[in-house]
Amino acid sequence: MTIEHRDKAVVFAGPGGTFTISESDELGQKLCMLIEGECGDESCEEVAGRYGYGKARYFQLRAAFEAGGTARLASGKRGPKGCYRRTGEVTRQIIRCRFLDPKASPEVIGQKLRQDGWPIGDRSVTRVITEYGLQKKSSIHAGPTPRRK
Repeated sequence: MTIEHRDKAVVFAGPGGTFTISESDELGQKLCMLIEGECGDESCEEVAGRYGYGKARYFQLRAAFEAGGTARLASGKRGPKGCYRRTGEVTRQIIRCRFLDPKASPEVIGQKLRQDGWPIGDRSVTRVITEYGLQKKSSIHAGPTPRRK
């Protein structure tokens, strides 16, 4: 069996025919790289480079595959996985400040928390206040309904 790279695809060719895996198939490409790296004559570093990965990433993928098969080769969500600024403790501090001084604006609460060493922005303070329904009461007075004649 031979492995060829052509036209943005990996082609496996053998005596019974060929099998093509498109470049757009991320999992297929990663699996091809691992097969080629483990079963081929080239070093894993050369193979990983051909697929656009480094040596360290190759071994990460190999370990993931050994731990859970092809399902573990899928790329996870990138970026932050949670609110790293609005932690539970910061949220409690915002709520505490709001209850201690209901007239304080989000900017004032944010400034106070920053002075106390909490890394929080004014927009995050506003989000917490909105999420927990701690907005100031509206100034519309709901008086008695006028009678109809």
